[in-house]
Amino acid sequence: MTKFCFVIHPLSFEDVVRYEPGAKGKGRPIVAKILEWMPPYAAAHLTGIRTPDGRETEGWFVAAPLLPQQMLELPREQVYERIVGAIRVGAELGAQVAGLGAFTGVVGDGGVTVAQRAPIPVTTGNSLTIAAGVRSLFRGADEMGIDAASSTAVVVGATGSIGAACVELIAPRVAHMILVARNETRLRKFHESVRERLPCASSHTTAIGEAVQRADLVLTATSSTQDVIEPGDLRTGAVVCELSLPHDVSRRVATERPDVLVVEGGNMRVPGDWRAERVREPGTDFDLNLPAGTALACMSETMVLALENRCESYTLGRGIDLDRVREIDALAERDGFALADMRAFDTAITREHLARTRAAAEQRRAVSA
Repeated sequence: MTKFCFVIHPLSFEDVVRYEPGAKGKGRPIVAKILEWMPPYAAAHLTGIRTPDGRETEGWFVAAPLLPQQMLELPREQVYERIVGAIRVGAELGAQVAGLGAFTGVVGDGGVTVAQRAPIPVTTGNSLTIAAGVRSLFRGADEMGIDAASSTAVVVGATGSIGAACVELIAPRVAHMILVARNETRLRKFHESVRERLPCASSHTTAIGEAVQRADLVLTATSSTQDVIEPGDLRTGAVVCELSLPHDVSRRVATERPDVLVVEGGNMRVPGDWRAERVREPGTDFDLNLPAGTALACMSETMVLALENRCESYTLGRGIDLDRVREIDALAERDGFALADMRAFDTAITREHLARTRAAAEQRRAVSA
């Protein structure tokens, strides 16, 4: 059996308490300071991952306990050492391939340096994240009755590794593609490099709000630690697929825009009856703030590599190989992985929720007509 590990880190102070209940009630400045010197550790043992044809894997969540802002602000070498240290912990437990979660796959050069220093192969999981995100976006379009072929789509974070690949995968299925990023020079050069091969009309802008207001479909893939999409930015009946952690869409959208469908695009249902058991408190489940049986797509890519005995650094760096996106998507499907049930803002999206969202969009369009 090939085994894996996956590097996690808290995305918020609420996550710190989920990871370490003993942190509850402590002041945030103290917690942040503790995290700066806290060494990597094994957080959870993952078992019960089983394909339909009976192949199995097991692994570990290994924590590199830094908050997103700390990942960005601390000296790069210090952050690298924390991430590589977490992978060493996983390797000592028996892992033969490692995955990078959240900002551990973003900081620096997108996992390249970490992979060079790690004792086992490393993947960011971005290939399966991209495949799952694009699938989720168009599933949302179907649920909202949007004709994708005549729609305008926006990718926010288009110059990033995930966003750039999503642009090329979404473009064949829409009428107009708008590329959005903060750095105008980099964005313009990227658009110039892909414009001729995009099979739809395309444009680019750094004005996020203006672009989103024109969009039927929005996919976000930024590395921002702040909200980038506010309630007033969104078009009636729009679908927004978030691939970013922390989230890009303001939580106010949930209450102020009942006519808009927001979905978390990177969640997958794991085959088998898998469980994450806390290492330090045996018998206690590790709370990843996801529904039972669900994992992030980047985690799932790491699991797929282990199930397929592909101990290789599958997805690294800023450039994404679209053939690899298609390959890992097919392997995941063969191994029994599938899109998880829709959810947004940490809450399940029920059939009743979808019906209310469609009705609210129709009512708002009628009032505006």
